[in-house]
Parts: sequence; C-alpha cells; structure tokens
Amino acid sequence: MQTVLIPTDFNIEALKAIPLVCKQMNEEKLSFIFIHMFKLSDSVTDLLMLSRRSREYEQVSDEFYNGCTALKQQYPQIAAIKVEFLYGSTLSMFKNFLEDNDVSQVLDVKHCYAGKINKSSIDPAVLIQKSGLPVLSLKPNAAAVTVNVPAAEQVMVEALIV
Repeated sequence: MQTVLIPTDFNIEALKAIPLVCKQMNEEKLSFIFIHMFKLSDSVTDLLMLSRRSREYEQVSDEFYNGCTALKQQYPQIAAIKVEFLYGSTLSMFKNFLEDNDVSQVLDVKHCYAGKINKSSIDPAVLIQKSGLPVLSLKPNAAAVTVNVPAAEQVMVEALIV
C-alpha cells in the first residue's frame, strides 16, 4: 500500500488530485494524508494548549469532508483519507511525521493547493525537498471527469488518459 502526502489549505480544489493519483497508480491500494503545516509558537501558553487545539479543524469545510467521503466510495482502491496538522518547521519533526504515518511519497506541490490558512502557516516545499521523500508528479495528459459530492454539488476533476 502507498501512502501519499498532499500539502493543502483544505480548499475543495485540492481533492482534484485524488482521481489523478488513483488513475496513475492503477489498482494499487492507496492512503492519502492531507496536511497543513504550522510554525511552532514561541509562546509557552500556546505550547501548553497545543494538544487541546481544535481551532485548525474549523478550517476544513464540510464540503471538503463530503468530497473525501465521495471519493472513497467512488474509488475502491482508496483505503483511507486523513486530515492532519503538523506543528513545527524542522526537518527532524517532518521526518518523524513521515515515518509515523508510513508516508511513501508526496504529491508535487505544483499539483496542490497549499496556501496559508492563518499567520502561522508555513510553506512545506523546503521540508519536502530536504526530506528525500519521492515526489509524485502527475502526468500531463488529462480529460474531465466528474466527482459526485453528496452535498448536491459536483466538482469537475481532471483525470488521466492512460
């Protein structure tokens, strides 16, 4: 099973990458981790309350979660889709996260929507580059496919023509 890390700001557009990866990886079982990274605060109070934080999860819309559920139903090769937040900007913290989650590759940041969601958000590109993790680039051949989202909305998704 392959675990693909997808840096994101949890914009619904970030889900467009999943059908592309599924198509490119054929019938291999896949797990996806959508991640957003934050600089670790210097405030002692913030650090003490870090384990009790749920404020960041408010940035993930119901539409995003519904899209994840729809994609899991539409693509049986998807074993799991997780939403994670990483607090810290050091390479060792990032490598520990990768190891703990058995991440096998990371989606190329040019295929992600990884904008800032607050002032502590950091750009993951440097850590990804330094980690030595294989970077998954999506093939350029594409055509339109529709992903059905239960919230009575449809998202146009580019899918590969193999």
